[in-house]
Amino acid sequence: MKRPLIGITGKRRFGRDLAGNWSSMSDSSADDFWVMYAEGILSAGGFPVFLPIDVDPVDAVDNLNGLLLTGGTDIDPKHYGEEPEHYGKTSATDLFPYEPMRDEFEFGLLDAVGETSLPVLGICRGHQVINVHAGGSLNQHVPEHAAFDQTITTRSHEVFFESGSELSRLYGSKSEVNSFHHQTVNRLGEGLEATAYAKDGAIEGLEHTDLPILSVQWHPEMLPTRPTDPIFSWLVRNAG
Repeated sequence: MKRPLIGITGKRRFGRDLAGNWSSMSDSSADDFWVMYAEGILSAGGFPVFLPIDVDPVDAVDNLNGLLLTGGTDIDPKHYGEEPEHYGKTSATDLFPYEPMRDEFEFGLLDAVGETSLPVLGICRGHQVINVHAGGSLNQHVPEHAAFDQTITTRSHEVFFESGSELSRLYGSKSEVNSFHHQTVNRLGEGLEATAYAKDGAIEGLEHTDLPILSVQWHPEMLPTRPTDPIFSWLVRNAG
């Protein structure tokens, strides 16, 4: 039986960014993809396909059964009509450099998805990309959420799910999750509902009101429960 093809986004790198690379390779592309996402998709019965940023978004969507927008660095705030904030003497771009090629690629993928029935899952940055693409905005710096000094498997706080939501059907009323982000959803994008919250009110989950689009702020792929996490099964099931 054929497995549904799930496209997974990554980070554009170049040879000059890689330790020990030859100078002759400095301008060669070397995209990075975290294998943990692929393992989650494989465990759920899907077949992961890593998407280089050079791929035409329309062509990609036409050949996929589902899409996973992964974690990464900050979205350039110009996409939601703001200037970069400064954290004391430090600029946002110093801590989390923007990736304009990745921004345009992932927004292009969502443009191509449009009103199709292609299921989309966003994780961390992907959660934020979905919101910004729909016309929403972000809180640019929420330091109490930036638990970067903890191990990736540390469940640092609880998330509470709205009754009757898709996320509540997957996880129940609440779940302990990890936290590796310093930005959160602010203004909701068009067609999106907030269905998961942290105790401080931060939006931790989004669902589209009409389309199979779901996103979470935490990193389920990093947790030991990855092989059985229901969110990957949701994506693969809807892609089938």
